[in-house]
Amino acid sequence: MITALDHVQLAAPPGSEDRLRVYYTDVLGMTEIPKPPALAARGGCWFQAGVVQLHLGIEEDFRPARKAHPGLRVAGIESYGARLRAHGAEVQWDEELPGHRRFFSYDPVGNRIEFLEPLA
Repeated sequence: MITALDHVQLAAPPGSEDRLRVYYTDVLGMTEIPKPPALAARGGCWFQAGVVQLHLGIEEDFRPARKAHPGLRVAGIESYGARLRAHGAEVQWDEELPGHRRFFSYDPVGNRIEFLEPLA
């Protein structure tokens, strides 16, 4: 039986780790966590916020995930969207999910990410 979602992995092109670190730590406010040494040799980087983990793995023939995406629940979504815009990230609001306020954005390598907050 499944008990929890451990992490979501997204792909990234070789050599993109520094751009990903800036985006996921400075823009999104996540913390980089160390990869185990055997996995660190493959490149990429891992990030965490609370119990949420996102892993970025290097893929030689990388193509960004434009439809598939992680959905990250946030508190204070209006402020969070403003934070992303202040860092130059695109914010595309979407009103089609009942009971939620949400927007989509893209990391520096083009992966789509959804940010959502349930309505009170």
